[in-house]
Amino acid sequence: MEKIKDINFKYNLKKYWSFLKNYKLSLVGVLLISLIIAASYTATKFLFKLLIDNGTEFYEGTLSKEGLIEILIFITIAYFTLKTLTAILRWLHVHFINKLETGLIKDVKIKYFDHIVHLSHDFHTSNKTGSLISRVMRGGFAMERMTDIIAFNTAPLLFQTIMVVGALLLFNWQAAIAVLLTIIIFIIFSYIMQNHQRKANILVNETEDLEKGNLSDFMTNIDSIKYFGKEARIKRKFANLVNETRKAMLKHWNYYRWIDAGQGVIITVGLFFLMYFPIIQFLEGNMKMGTIVFIYAVYGDLMGPLFGFVHGMRNYYRAMADFESLFQYGKIKNSIKNKLGAKKLKIKRGEIEFKNIDFSYNKKQKLLKNFSLKIKKNEKIAFVGHSGSGKSTLIKLLYRLYDVDKGAISIDNEDIRNIKQESLRSELSIVPQECILFDDTIYNNVAFSNPKATRKEVIAAMKFAQLYQVVKEFPKQEKTIVGERGVKLSGGEKQRVSIARAILANKKILVLDEATSALDSQTEFDIQRDLTKLMEGRTSLIIAHRLSTIMKADKIIVLNKGEIVQVGKHTELIKKPGQYRKLWKLQKGGYIN
Repeated sequence: MEKIKDINFKYNLKKYWSFLKNYKLSLVGVLLISLIIAASYTATKFLFKLLIDNGTEFYEGTLSKEGLIEILIFITIAYFTLKTLTAILRWLHVHFINKLETGLIKDVKIKYFDHIVHLSHDFHTSNKTGSLISRVMRGGFAMERMTDIIAFNTAPLLFQTIMVVGALLLFNWQAAIAVLLTIIIFIIFSYIMQNHQRKANILVNETEDLEKGNLSDFMTNIDSIKYFGKEARIKRKFANLVNETRKAMLKHWNYYRWIDAGQGVIITVGLFFLMYFPIIQFLEGNMKMGTIVFIYAVYGDLMGPLFGFVHGMRNYYRAMADFESLFQYGKIKNSIKNKLGAKKLKIKRGEIEFKNIDFSYNKKQKLLKNFSLKIKKNEKIAFVGHSGSGKSTLIKLLYRLYDVDKGAISIDNEDIRNIKQESLRSELSIVPQECILFDDTIYNNVAFSNPKATRKEVIAAMKFAQLYQVVKEFPKQEKTIVGERGVKLSGGEKQRVSIARAILANKKILVLDEATSALDSQTEFDIQRDLTKLMEGRTSLIIAHRLSTIMKADKIIVLNKGEIVQVGKHTELIKKPGQYRKLWKLQKGGYIN
């Protein structure tokens, strides 16, 4: 495992405040209510002081029965008034907190989901889905945790301390100082200990992310695991991951042994000095018993907020660790950026030009070298070549998943770098090798390419793709849920969904990225017929593995190491010596399917 990174507290708190400041009114409401509740707690203890002092005076005969009754009535009314007020305030307290936290959770999830979605293709291929999900979810929980720290841990301790120390100063300044010092020492000790714990927090997050990322990967590839009989190997690997998470959590939790012991000692010593000075004063006849009880009671009132603050401190470090793992994504800039003043694309002709293109993934070995190609309106261009020849790279560049190192790509004479990325991609249509579907209905998966389409249009697209005839045999027909990644549909059925999507999108430029390579021969034949119909009246770019699927292309481009080595129709190329004829003979002979 990589060296554990430290937490950038300043940056994380700044980002947290950028969300929190949008809810300043709710925050002020929470803090104001916390102050009043703290005052009511101290006032309640003062009522008990009055009860004991006046009860003692009545017992000693210095207070009449009538006087005691009047005081008891006052105390009773005041007590129930305070308790009623406190109950109302606590309801309002929770109301404001709920409003505040749900808003914060919503905002952070939306902001970082939006940011992550727009990050580059490289980012998404380099990060596990499970880890991304884990970090976004934890970021939401961290928002809740940090707000709880303010509302339930920090504010109550601060306000309760002010009230208690202020009240004690009226009776015994030594007791007030003892309380204040106890709180300060308690907090400093807890801070030092938990500051040592922070790297353990990060380690827990990193091991959990690794565990969840791999778990997601295992579940996604469960068929491959079973087909190769690797269940035992994967179980061992997952067990090792879980064990690493356990070790990290144990290291994190072991700090609590020392923290709890040290806190207990500080509280005990503080209580001794707190009671020592008032008792001396009581024995000298300068303090009443009610005051002694009051001092002890308000000190007891501090224990809940004090330990709550320490618990909040623990949550603070955990929240900071969670923020660290999420907010770092905010620092990642999209390598593919819209130019200032980028415009929307509206394709009229569908002409494409690759002009003197150079491109490499690693900036070292060029995958495309001085590549030039002009594709006319409604022309059907096929690209063939060995793996690594640059076929799929051309499509990624056209979609601007990457930017060219040199040269330009234009659509209808407009450089695609001058076009908004989302606008560019929304004007293209693709039928990929494998159609990855949402865990939704067949209807909604088809309609995904054009959400504004009418039901009539969606059904028409499904009929065009020969899909409707299949799904109408299902019990729920087009309302059938396809399962995660479309697992309930066959490969051919999923490709028909892709075709239906493409026809519903109705774009002038169509990309077929090895759309039939994963299908059996009969299904390929059936779908190829539909694809031929789909290409009519559209500029079409076809990435082909099986040469039989591109025999009717207007032009076949043969690529080798990023360069065009042959151009022509099928009938022309099989007559010429070269790479295409070699590939055709191999496939025709059955060596390559």
